[in-house]
Amino acid sequence: MVNTPNIWVLADDRAGNVGQCLGVAEALNWPFERKDIAYNKLAKLPNFLLGARLCGVQALSRDGLQAPWPDLVIAAGRRTAPVARYIKKQSKGRAKLVQIMHPGSAGAEDFDLIFVPDHDAKTVAANEVLMIGAPHRVTDGKLAEAREIWTPRFKELGRPLIALIVGGATKDKEFSTEMAKALGQQVNQLAASLGAGVLLTTSRRTGTAAQAIVDEITVPAFIYQWGDAGENPYFGFLACADYIVVTGDSVSMCSESCAAGKPVSIFAPANMISDKHQRMVTSMVEKGGAGLFNGQELATTPASLNVTQDIAGKIKTLFTVEQ
Repeated sequence: MVNTPNIWVLADDRAGNVGQCLGVAEALNWPFERKDIAYNKLAKLPNFLLGARLCGVQALSRDGLQAPWPDLVIAAGRRTAPVARYIKKQSKGRAKLVQIMHPGSAGAEDFDLIFVPDHDAKTVAANEVLMIGAPHRVTDGKLAEAREIWTPRFKELGRPLIALIVGGATKDKEFSTEMAKALGQQVNQLAASLGAGVLLTTSRRTGTAAQAIVDEITVPAFIYQWGDAGENPYFGFLACADYIVVTGDSVSMCSESCAAGKPVSIFAPANMISDKHQRMVTSMVEKGGAGLFNGQELATTPASLNVTQDIAGKIKTLFTVEQ
């Protein structure tokens, strides 16, 4: 039996971190309360100086952190760690702490579960669990809703449908026009050979290379470039595609693609992907059922990776009681 806990999700100014926490909270299917956290200048101090205190948090956010204290805190990133530890301290140790990504060594023992990326290639402690990729907000329910909305809009493209989800340049690697053109050509050729339509979306990081991809798509297509007006069809692409091709520069996009229940091919040339992202791609291929995109064929077996559900399952064991 699982006791239903009272849950707080700490949501700061890092949208990616917040999305991961909300995804985990939603996957638990338990009621939760979002606590928005705004920091002051002291938040830049190392966590070993901040301790289990709120000195790095603005007054308005502090006002929202009052008893009754929760049974469970879900947070992500280094800067939320002092806040989570403060809550545990105030609850006399009753509140359980779950952290997505490592909070830093200071006070790490206060956390009940810390989920660290497998691709960080670090030794894990007793309270740490490796995760492949990153948690997200893709659920069966959201995919079903998106499928109902978007299927009629894609009807004229026929079947099958290939979703091409494109990221772009990262801090250390570029996504050149030549790479983009080659990817567009390869996906277009595969689509033509299958009589398939293409669902193409780009991101902010695609930059000027986006047009190079678009120019190569001659088969029936629905194209949504970053910044386009109108409703973002991203969930519709995941829900309606028969095959997914995704670039390996984004942990989030790869994780979301692998949770859609479709065959996933990851485009990850060495000159585009950092060593860290390459380790992530390798994990998804070896342990999650994704395929590497070689330009000649698509993966045909659905990926079997949903890290969000895996994390939710681990959290529920914290509240399982024997009958």
